[in-house]
Amino acid sequence: MTHQPEHLSDAQFAPVLHQFRQHAPLVHCMTNDVVQTFTANVLLALNASPAMVIDPEEAAQFSGFADALLINVGTLTRERQQAMQAAVTAANSAGTPWTLDPVAVGALNLRSEFCQHLLSEKPVAIRGMPLKF
Repeated sequence: MTHQPEHLSDAQFAPVLHQFRQHAPLVHCMTNDVVQTFTANVLLALNASPAMVIDPEEAAQFSGFADALLINVGTLTRERQQAMQAAVTAANSAGTPWTLDPVAVGALNLRSEFCQHLLSEKPVAIRGMPLKF
């Protein structure tokens, strides 16, 4: 049995979008090189402030005061893994919600093991789609 995402009607979604735009959140995006610009542009269009902070020390510091954190493992390296872990730890300590985007998990060992660990850190959302080989 697969879990189907809950979809909001337009009438339900409109107030959520309005509240998001009014809040203008600062979003810490630790995302892959391929979608950084797209992610930033979408957040800017929604009146959010995206920031791509990837240094391990700065990532931990930044996640402590950001409104949200996005972890996308699409171009994962061991250095980025350290930075992402530091950011998640700081976000959890600060009560900052964070989302995991487990790109290609299950196909490659480094990201699969890392994402398995991150699940124990309790993301508020997980983005996913089925893999097709």
